Amino acid sequence: MRLISWNVNGLRACVEKGFLDYFNDVNADIFCVQETKLQEGQIQLDLEGYEQYWNYAVKKGYSGTAVFTKINPISVSYGIGIPEHELEGRVITLEFDDFYLVNVYTPNAQRELARLDYRMVWEDVFRNYLLKLDEVKPVILCGDLNVAHQEIDLKNPKTNRRNAGFTDEEREKMTELLASGFIDSFRYFYPDQKDAYTWWSYMGRAREKNVGWRIDYFIVSDKLKEKLVDAQIHSAIMGSDHCPVLLEIGL
Repeated sequence: MRLISWNVNGLRACVEKGFLDYFNDVNADIFCVQETKLQEGQIQLDLEGYEQYWNYAVKKGYSGTAVFTKINPISVSYGIGIPEHELEGRVITLEFDDFYLVNVYTPNAQRELARLDYRMVWEDVFRNYLLKLDEVKPVILCGDLNVAHQEIDLKNPKTNRRNAGFTDEEREKMTELLASGFIDSFRYFYPDQKDAYTWWSYMGRAREKNVGWRIDYFIVSDKLKEKLVDAQIHSAIMGSDHCPVLLEIGL
């Protein structure tokens, strides 16, 4: 089974920059996107053979997630069941026979860490949500998690130490998630690979210089370890300030 996750940073703009070419070429069984930045009815995608599931933010042009799947899910749910966290369209969960798929766009701590306190609350309730799912079936979590976990996961760790996405607090929450029974699939296969990033600032020719961050992930339940086949970063794919990431798993 092939799964793709991509923060498209505005799906309508990404479609104009070749999204459908990549979508058709990669031929994923399940394709997840984050930061769609649109409302219902603002885009029509003809994705033959795929069911489409969308979660929109209340605020226009902000956040939002979608899942396109060839495999019909048993059930689909939106959000994590807590009203205060449901306004930004950040989570879609699909239940399949052998696993749950959770597509997430994690809140950014923002400049001056204005939203770090909210982010810490989110991390705890979201981890609890994943753990409850994992008690029933293994979980495949994908999306923009807005954190570079280790120093190897960004180009300039020292100068970014207290910036959003690389605070000690955010990194510790990722450590806590992994310690509770999950695997960072890319590091499972490539524990020492440097210069492997999924997001680059639009400033200072960062992508051209590969001055980036790895903040987009496939995180899977420990129970699925033996079924992992490969994890990839498709850094050559343009159309967003993020690139797609891939998981191959024997399900």
